[in-house]
Amino acid sequence: MHFFASFTGSMTAFLIISVLIILCAIMLLSFRKVIYMALAIGGVFIGCAAVYILLGASFIGIAQVLIYAGAITILIMFAIMLTNHEAQEPPTKWSVKNIIIALGCALLGVALYLAIRHQTWSAQGTTVNQSSTVSNPVAIGMALFQQYTIPFELVSLLLIVGLVGAVILAQPRKEDEE
Repeated sequence: MHFFASFTGSMTAFLIISVLIILCAIMLLSFRKVIYMALAIGGVFIGCAAVYILLGASFIGIAQVLIYAGAITILIMFAIMLTNHEAQEPPTKWSVKNIIIALGCALLGVALYLAIRHQTWSAQGTTVNQSSTVSNPVAIGMALFQQYTIPFELVSLLLIVGLVGAVILAQPRKEDEE
C-alpha cells in the first residue's frame, strides 16, 4: 500500500502518459499500413514531449513537438505518399514463431521492470547554472552549433538522403513499363 500512497499528481500524469506512449508504440508495431504507423509514431513523439514538459524541460518538449512530431512525421508521410504501397494489406497470421517472439518480448519487459524496480537510484540531480547571463535555449544553440556541428549536419544530410531515396523509390521501374 505504501507504493500507492506515494502517488502525486505529476506521478499519476507520468504513468498515464507512459501508458499512452507504450500503447502508441504497440500500435506502431502492430499496424500493417504504413500511414497508420506514421500516425502512431507521431503519438509516441507527442507523448515523449509531454514527459519532457512534465519534467520541467519545456524547451526540449516544445522542440520535440516541432521537430519530431511535426517535421519528422510529416517527412515520413511525404515519403509514404511518394512510394508505392499495396492497397490490400496481407492478412495477419499467428504462427508459433510469432507467439514465441511475443512471449520473449513480454519476458524481456518483465525482466526490465524488475531490474529497474530493484535498482537504487541516487537522489542527486543535475544542476543548471542559473547565474549565467545566457538563457538555456541560447546555451543549447551555442552547444549545438559549436560542439555538435558535425552531428547536426550529418542528421540533416541523413534526412535529405531519406527524402531523395523516397523520390527514387517512387519513380516507376523500367521493367514495369514494358
